[in-house]
Amino acid sequence: MGRRPRAGVVLAAVVALVAAVVPAASAHEGRAAPKAPATAVLDGAGLQRTKIRLDHGDAGLRHAVAGLTARADGWLDQGPWTVVDKPKPAPGGDVHDYLSQAPYWWPSQPATADNPWGCPYVQRDGQRNPEVDTGTDRQDVEKVFDSSYDLALAWYYTGRKQYARKAADVLRTWFLAPDTRMNPNLDHGQFIPCRYDGRAIGIIDFSQSYTSVLDAVAILDTGAPGWSRTDRTAMRAWNTDFRDWLLNSPFGTEEGAAANNHGTFYDMQLAALAYATGDRDLARRTVLAARSRRIDPQIAADGTQPQELARTRSWHYSTFDLVAYTRLAAIGRHVGVDLWAYRGPDGQSLFKAVGQLLPAATGAAPWPYPELEFHRFAASDVVHAAADAGDRAARAAVPRLEAPPGGDLWALRPAAEQLDSIAG
Repeated sequence: MGRRPRAGVVLAAVVALVAAVVPAASAHEGRAAPKAPATAVLDGAGLQRTKIRLDHGDAGLRHAVAGLTARADGWLDQGPWTVVDKPKPAPGGDVHDYLSQAPYWWPSQPATADNPWGCPYVQRDGQRNPEVDTGTDRQDVEKVFDSSYDLALAWYYTGRKQYARKAADVLRTWFLAPDTRMNPNLDHGQFIPCRYDGRAIGIIDFSQSYTSVLDAVAILDTGAPGWSRTDRTAMRAWNTDFRDWLLNSPFGTEEGAAANNHGTFYDMQLAALAYATGDRDLARRTVLAARSRRIDPQIAADGTQPQELARTRSWHYSTFDLVAYTRLAAIGRHVGVDLWAYRGPDGQSLFKAVGQLLPAATGAAPWPYPELEFHRFAASDVVHAAADAGDRAARAAVPRLEAPPGGDLWALRPAAEQLDSIAG
């Protein structure tokens, strides 16, 4: 697979051109040049260039902006959400503690007065128990993640104040306001009734999407109305506490040792939190360690991911794991680590792993492994990421990708997301 010229060389040329041309245009039109946010996963300078293109009438971006603002408009009359709204507190008794239930565990007995949960619970891999969406914080926190990200991006690209103010309200209510804030721990993530009050595996409830909140905050920090210096300072303190919990708690240690997508997502979340809270050394060490700690044992020489292929949702989990890898590679870009360029002792690489998905992602061939619910679009973002990183096969595949529901927003938020709906 071929590589494009090094991104830094191209970027330097583009930035120089923009610097030479845009100030005069901005002054002529009376518009202040947009700031580049200090995002952890997204490329802040890339967002700035896209915003400049929009301000100068780039017709090719209008459709994507319409899709983004439609999503943002949908959030304006929802929320804010709070961790204290659940019917019962977490097992520890503190209503400010986050609570979620293991998604693939089901009651094995009818519920009775003496056994209201129907215990013992048994595992059905890949089959989501609908009761996990009632009585816990899982659904609400996902709305916090998604809404704050959509709204912050929509404000950045359009300047519409209602988007920024709504995003600020969502974040303050869930994370900062004394009466409604969440404690910065996941001690009760993915509990199993009558079995565990919480599990290390519950960390993935946040590691799937919390990095989008970090980027939303960085975007708001560029001067969004309704997001104050006090908010910024308080959010940084919350993130520092959460980072330290991930590093030092028994659950954090256990999740970091996981040898599948849970371990990859843990690294991605820790590196992003380290970067966002100013610990660039921890961020760099985490990305560097992922080469031998994740890629070498988790990606085979042919690019397959054996731990993910063993699941009943092998397509979902293969694409899902690569969401973490590609986002981790994006964080690496900020701290001088090119994770895309890494080759393991048997030739393992992120490019090979994405290459394994291309036939099914483009519809050229069926996915040859077990999958309960195949969605071709699930791979679209990770293919985009590989294409942007310089892979020729991925670039050739991009026109044949299936757009996810709601449209392809890669041009506005070039960082891989989990595009299919399964959770857990």
